[in-house]
Amino acid sequence: MACFEIWGFCRLKFIQNCQATRKLAERFRNLRFFHLGFFLNFGFWDLGFILDFGYWDCQATRGLVKGFIKRHLRTISRITTHAALLPLAALLPLVALLAFAGCATTPPRPPPPTLTGDALVDYQNQLAAAPEKDRALWQYRLAATALRRGEPATAKPALDDALSLVAANYGNINAAAARSRGLFTQEAGKPFTGEAHERVMANYYRGILYWADGQPDNARALFRTGELLDSDTANKEYAGDYVLLDYLDGYVTARLGGGNPGAGADALARARASAAAQERAAPPDYDTTANVMVFVDYGAGPQKYAGGQDGQQLMYRIPQASAVSARLKVGGRNYALPPYDDIGFQAITRGGRLMDEILGNKAAFKRNADAIGDIGLIGAAAVSNSSNSKDAQIATGALLVAGLVSKLLSSATETRADTRCWDNLPRYLSFAALKLPPGAHEAELTFFDERGTPYAQQTQRFTITVPDPAALPIGAAPKDVVIYRSQMRN
Repeated sequence: MACFEIWGFCRLKFIQNCQATRKLAERFRNLRFFHLGFFLNFGFWDLGFILDFGYWDCQATRGLVKGFIKRHLRTISRITTHAALLPLAALLPLVALLAFAGCATTPPRPPPPTLTGDALVDYQNQLAAAPEKDRALWQYRLAATALRRGEPATAKPALDDALSLVAANYGNINAAAARSRGLFTQEAGKPFTGEAHERVMANYYRGILYWADGQPDNARALFRTGELLDSDTANKEYAGDYVLLDYLDGYVTARLGGGNPGAGADALARARASAAAQERAAPPDYDTTANVMVFVDYGAGPQKYAGGQDGQQLMYRIPQASAVSARLKVGGRNYALPPYDDIGFQAITRGGRLMDEILGNKAAFKRNADAIGDIGLIGAAAVSNSSNSKDAQIATGALLVAGLVSKLLSSATETRADTRCWDNLPRYLSFAALKLPPGAHEAELTFFDERGTPYAQQTQRFTITVPDPAALPIGAAPKDVVIYRSQMRN
């Protein structure tokens, strides 16, 4: 406020003596945001607020000011070229100076890697070039593709690193996360941790890989972690309601409990309750003698986009699933693979996020600041046309600066929700446990649309090889054969 007092902008007796200003004030008196306290609460006039502009880089600020001046050139020109207001034209560079306060040169970003057409190679190149804040995102995408390509040596370290990064950043207000809550920083500027369904899927995929390595106990730990992650939701009606996570938790518990199905009875009951609530197929009883675990997923998963007037709402677009069920045929026997879990359903039933409220407040600030800017610029134009007196000059200058600063603040406010997305997730998850004798078994996996018509061109044929326990080294315990198959190629 002191700087305005030095210039005499806040000497209200000058403004009160201006008839046009009194009429303008009367017109907007009933607007709740048009009072001095609102300006003071925004901190428009204190030095700390101006220093916040230091978050901008020169290139972004130049674009912001240039775009603002282009949009409001006619109003600014009309005011500043008024014969009696030429001395106040010097105030416009001041506004630009405020915008450039703390401006620092930032190095240009390197060009994105050239796409090769091979998703696995492209994801690896993107990961190598990605900023640290996006590293977990590219590892998620890479791991899913590697798993579908049958390359666990690539998928495992990618998931391990991503899970470590997410665990370090999820729920922790580090410097980048704190800045993302500020008015002038995008939410996407913080390290990517993903939404709950993305974190759950990372644990689910890593659990499959642990099971394939003969470590079902570690797999169970990750399935349980996924269920806990889904329990941390605003809408408790849908908390911890993954069917497969509970089912697999109980299945491993039953197998590790000496093959006693009763050991996993509680988890099985929870899985069936979730399936009933979602009107899905109930998973079968546990067969603790099974030695082949088949994990299948199909359909394209949810995609994020920014909704709302200012892009402040995180929304989901659920693609229409090409396949809604699957069937595995082995040795003349059919095994149903219904959609036990729907990742699209999980994404949209989470309820609100803490960041939603923050972005909502940003959007309200943006709109209010824009409205105040309109009032300031319109008022300045009205006063400049009403009188050439010294009082009118001062009133016009005050309104002009307030309008310009408010418009700049509105333009600078970042309200867009973070739409970075693990975009190669499936929609439906399924599982079947088979008991097969040692040897090679020809298998056929078929996907079906909602009418029950098979996708003949997408049918997968492969061989399941079950080792002979008698051929194992002395002291080596037999482990389950784990098969993972997906309708999605990448």
